[in-house]
Amino acid sequence: MDLQIEGKWALVCAASKGLGKGCAEALVAEGVNVVVTARGADALESTAAGLRQLNPRVQVIAVAGDITTSAGRERALSAAPRFDILINNAGGPPPGDFRDWTRDDWIAALDANMLTAVELIRATVDAMAERGFGRIVNITSGAVKAPIDVLGLSNGARSGLTGFVAGLARQKRIAEHNVTINNLLPGLFDTDRLKQSTHAAATAQGKAYDAVLEAKRQAIPVGRFGTAQEFGAMCAFLCSGHAGYLTGQNILMDGGSFPGTF
Repeated sequence: MDLQIEGKWALVCAASKGLGKGCAEALVAEGVNVVVTARGADALESTAAGLRQLNPRVQVIAVAGDITTSAGRERALSAAPRFDILINNAGGPPPGDFRDWTRDDWIAALDANMLTAVELIRATVDAMAERGFGRIVNITSGAVKAPIDVLGLSNGARSGLTGFVAGLARQKRIAEHNVTINNLLPGLFDTDRLKQSTHAAATAQGKAYDAVLEAKRQAIPVGRFGTAQEFGAMCAFLCSGHAGYLTGQNILMDGGSFPGTF
């Protein structure tokens, strides 16, 4: 299927590894020019080199920096002539007990997982509407739909973004101009984030890492963890010309783990 986005420009945040990298790879394979950002310069340059090999016909620009800062956003946003596609992504805040979190902890979580996405949307969405095409995908978390008690910082910040998007995506001056905004909610994927959370759980429970990881796998109906490649494929479809009638939605990718009907 031709996704009808060849030649578009995309900004993909936290793209040096994991789900962000999977999204960048899927877009580049479709002929999309990308600006990729991440804090780790070495890992980002390595990813950018791989993207260029994947599709030598596209432009790949790596901008190392912290996208949660105004300076980091300014550098990323100035790296391309325009942005037709925006993939918001940021690592989740650490787990813990809300009794231990300070106001600074909450502000850091909101900055990373809500306010940065809002600022990037604000910087790009009106120009998208003027051009008559725009796709914004926010990578949030399956915990937005099924909150996890030890991930309160993530639950709160990402839910705030979800509520904001629900209203913004339906503004006629955005939606009528072929600009869609959707959220992509990952469950358990085979990424560094899974390894980190499993190590933390194993330590807290006094269990072996492999035992905790296997218990997580067995709890997934499809019997495996997701891959960054299949996550990227879904993201690319949401960015495609075929997805113009899909907006303001939360797409859950969790291997069937959520037990509800809606």
